[in-house]
Amino acid sequence: MACYLAKGNADNLGGVNPEELASAILAAISAHGTTSGSDYGQLPEQLPLERPKNRDHGDYATSIALQLAKSAGKNPRDLAATFAPLIGALPGIAKVDIAGPGFINITLAQGAQGAIVREVLTRGAKFGQGSALAGIRINLEFISANPTGPLHLGHTRWAAVGDSIARVLSAAGAEVTREFYINDRGTQMDLFAASLHAAAHGLPTPENGYHGGYITDLARAIVAINPEIMKLSNSEAIAAFKEAGYRLQLQEQKDVLDKFGTHFDVWYSEKSLHDSGAVASVAQRLEDKGHIFKGEGAIWLRTTDFGDDKDRVLVKADGELTYFTSDTAYYLDKRARGFNLCIYLLGADHHGYVGRLKALVACAGDDPEQNIQVLIGQMVKIFENGEEVKLSKRAGTIITLEELVEKVGVDAARYTLSRYPTDTPLTLDVDLLKKHSNDNPVYYVQYAHARISALLRNAQELGVSLNLTDFNEELLTHERENELAGAIAQFPQVLLTAAEVRGPHKIARYLEEIAGLYHRFYNDCRVLPMGGENPNALHTARALLCAATRQLLANGLDLLGVSAPERM
Repeated sequence: MACYLAKGNADNLGGVNPEELASAILAAISAHGTTSGSDYGQLPEQLPLERPKNRDHGDYATSIALQLAKSAGKNPRDLAATFAPLIGALPGIAKVDIAGPGFINITLAQGAQGAIVREVLTRGAKFGQGSALAGIRINLEFISANPTGPLHLGHTRWAAVGDSIARVLSAAGAEVTREFYINDRGTQMDLFAASLHAAAHGLPTPENGYHGGYITDLARAIVAINPEIMKLSNSEAIAAFKEAGYRLQLQEQKDVLDKFGTHFDVWYSEKSLHDSGAVASVAQRLEDKGHIFKGEGAIWLRTTDFGDDKDRVLVKADGELTYFTSDTAYYLDKRARGFNLCIYLLGADHHGYVGRLKALVACAGDDPEQNIQVLIGQMVKIFENGEEVKLSKRAGTIITLEELVEKVGVDAARYTLSRYPTDTPLTLDVDLLKKHSNDNPVYYVQYAHARISALLRNAQELGVSLNLTDFNEELLTHERENELAGAIAQFPQVLLTAAEVRGPHKIARYLEEIAGLYHRFYNDCRVLPMGGENPNALHTARALLCAATRQLLANGLDLLGVSAPERM
């Protein structure tokens, strides 16, 4: 797994983790160039550093010599030969070898990686967090739904992934606002109200109206709260059903998301955007940007200037505002609220929105590469007993978020939905997610955390010290110990990469790797004293390595909004 780490200062490695190692290498090269008069060209801001797949090739490898060879005017291998002794002189380095055309392989001193244990346990829940994205204010809109029914499976994927992206971005230093866009304007609200009114009076559902048991339940709840609604005239009753139904259905969406562990900072009403006059004034507000024009009696935005497949109408010839006008007003509103970056998480049926949204950003005078990002999520299917589940008991259509949680639980749903890149279709196997076995990825990771928790309880009962003042990292010399410690040290970079690519799935896959490494370590390295054996310093060192692994697993699961149980 390659990692690119920022240039920095390194006075003393004090044990090696990737960030410190990268900083130290660049600092050593820079210092040598200054004292020797060598010209290596411009040193990179980020050092290429990777973990070799074959550990016989060392603990880390860097291609810095290959990267600088051209600007230095030297053969890459010769340059690597210059850099190798500089790296070898750093604390915590046992051996440096040159391989191939100029790769530098680095082997750490025995026990050097164990120092990461001290860092993890000192930083606790903050281990892995950084400040790389500090100063960036992000508006993350990851559910846009009508308040006319339950949240469905498409919303469920974004409820999990969007919240995990927000957690990862925040952990990387960004200031993130989670936003839910309420589609509470348009004909769907009128049909919703008419459907509730019909259900309350035992009448047939209106044409194109809303079906499903939830409509009947909602109508009954409204009447129970306000019996007088049944005495109103049709027009008055429909208006009252619209207001009451909107309020109750939106609250249900909030309650379901709350149980799912997804919380929004802002619930933004589309209707309020129109009522404020922001939508009606879009053309006027953008006129000075030079991309507004009139044609066929309508007012247009010339989005083709910025790669859109066609220009977009803002105001139709009859004066009606288009939905694109709302999109434009909404983006301008976000920017006016001070957000540097607006991230939109949209469903697969919105793929065509990417080009037009980027074009409207450019028309507004912003940079579509810096101020907006649109992520498209593919469809989710659920299989149970070998068959696809399509129907909802409540909604009568696709299965709802609430029903998925009832089937597999919050943790299994959130973990699995976040475990895969959003641009790939996803199939959830209900039967697998109910299993308490290593075939179930969320169980596999959570079980590792619970297993370590049990071990640490036993360690305390046996008198093994878990005090960091008694920790001696130099005792952690076993291959499995260094393998596990080295992987733990990768977490800050894994987290940063997940933030940069908006990919919480990288966290999930990393946690599974850690769980696997822990189980191998446990099998090969005895942690607890046996029989009448007295606890010693090695027991303490290994138990604290276990404690660091447990903290790492808890931190990673928290980024996915998944619990870290101490007993299973």
